[in-house]
Amino acid sequence: MTALETLKNLVLAPYILKATALISVQRAVGGNQFRHCFSTLGILLDYKFYTNSILLKASLLHDLLEDMPETQVDEIRWIDGQGTDVVELVLEVTKRKEETKAEYLQRLLEKGSQNAKLLKCADRISNLTDLHRDIQSDQKISDYLDQTEKYVIPMARQVNPDMLIELTDLVAKRRRILRMLEREKREGAEPES
Repeated sequence: MTALETLKNLVLAPYILKATALISVQRAVGGNQFRHCFSTLGILLDYKFYTNSILLKASLLHDLLEDMPETQVDEIRWIDGQGTDVVELVLEVTKRKEETKAEYLQRLLEKGSQNAKLLKCADRISNLTDLHRDIQSDQKISDYLDQTEKYVIPMARQVNPDMLIELTDLVAKRRRILRMLEREKREGAEPES
């Protein structure tokens, strides 16, 4: 079976139904976590991970356990024959309560599976695309870019050269915008002679 035939036979509907719980979780950038999960799925499809059904299914639920900790994990395990593997991947990319964000990303970088790193890279591409200055402060954006360079870009280097290029480009573009805006602020603040 070709990759496209495999994708044609992929059943995502039960995972989509489970992910609809994320509609109630609003994002600071607008929209909700359900849309973000679809964006992450779209990125993985764009990178042609057609035959990695566990990765694709997990992308739809990757924020579910963090955003809705009351979720019954066994309900996901029972969705289909891959449910247990999907749960394991979702748990792997879920930040634990006792972890800081840096500890979480370091854990994925050092000990994460290939699928966990691919999922985190796709998730970060989606998040970087949604970084907006009208919602987040320049400092928060700069810190997020630093975090991406320290943890996520090295993950991409390990798992997918094309994601590495996209992440590097996204960070560089956002840094250029921040520098341009900072320059405009300084020039606008200079007293006129």
